Amino acid sequence: MNIDLFDYDLPPELIAQHAVEPRDSSRLMVMNRKTQTVEHRHFYDIKDYLLPGDLLVVNNTRVIPARLFGEKETGAKIEIFLLNELSENTWETLCKPGKRVKPGNIVFFRIDDVKVLSAECLSIKDDGNRVFRFKSLNSEPERDLIFKIGNVPLPPYIHEELKETERYQTIYSSQSGAVAAPTAGLHFTRDLMNDLREYGVEIAEITLHVGLGTFRPVDVETVEEHEMHHEEYFVTPEVAVRLFKAKEEGRRLFAVGTTSIRVLETIANREPDEGGGFSGSTDIFIYPPYQFKMVDALITNFHLPKSTLLILLSAFADREFIMAAYQTAIEEKYRFYSFGDACLIL
Repeated sequence: MNIDLFDYDLPPELIAQHAVEPRDSSRLMVMNRKTQTVEHRHFYDIKDYLLPGDLLVVNNTRVIPARLFGEKETGAKIEIFLLNELSENTWETLCKPGKRVKPGNIVFFRIDDVKVLSAECLSIKDDGNRVFRFKSLNSEPERDLIFKIGNVPLPPYIHEELKETERYQTIYSSQSGAVAAPTAGLHFTRDLMNDLREYGVEIAEITLHVGLGTFRPVDVETVEEHEMHHEEYFVTPEVAVRLFKAKEEGRRLFAVGTTSIRVLETIANREPDEGGGFSGSTDIFIYPPYQFKMVDALITNFHLPKSTLLILLSAFADREFIMAAYQTAIEEKYRFYSFGDACLIL
């Protein structure tokens, strides 16, 4: 399947540079797979499409302040972008400029012009990523210092400064580990979540730590050639029971975001841990044709051309229908990408 089938032209002015307030005032395009029709609503109308007993599955990952700016003893400025923690205080990272950092080099980080943290380059991986071991230079734990010094990363297409860092976190984020937000969840407010609970909608939290690979374009000619990135996920035993019980009882599972879909479709094909939960790394790549086993409806944002996320949507609904809906969204001037508007695919 040629990757160009998932391409479209987006006017730059439709790339949302900031989030709307309140969160649930964003627009909502409702796409019905059966009737091949779309409706134009607002996110606070989402309750109109849910029923008591439906199970809303959200990703409770929390974005870490993954961008750290330091310097070598020579004074050379170095940016370190945390990707994943390999062991305590040891991280795989992106490093800029990488050519200035070799194994054995040490990068220092300051607070109020005082060196408080160091990072020693231990090795360079085949893909050029650097492995660093962090060490506190005062009495504070390394992780606390990393989170104090670091900055919350934003996608490369957002050029405005983020004035309030919590705006790039979902209201239910609790498990630190992501380097990008599960943006479909950014539309929910606490009041909206409470209203849904009172209405009888169940809410289940799973965890998938979104990795930098979510921003990487598919740079092969055919979809089948693409090598998917790995992301860590966790599902507690209690939540696993609720998920599979809902499916057995014929109740609908609404996945909030493509990250939730990746977890749900991963555990559908794996055996639980000894305690009954699920955890591990998934590199599941969902593309047409694909038979979904867990998910009945999807809440998501508008995604980049030729992205694995748009390809996933085209597996969940008909590709032609999705691409036509995206063209309608452009004509109707919906806001796209992380801080943009939402879609509900039924």
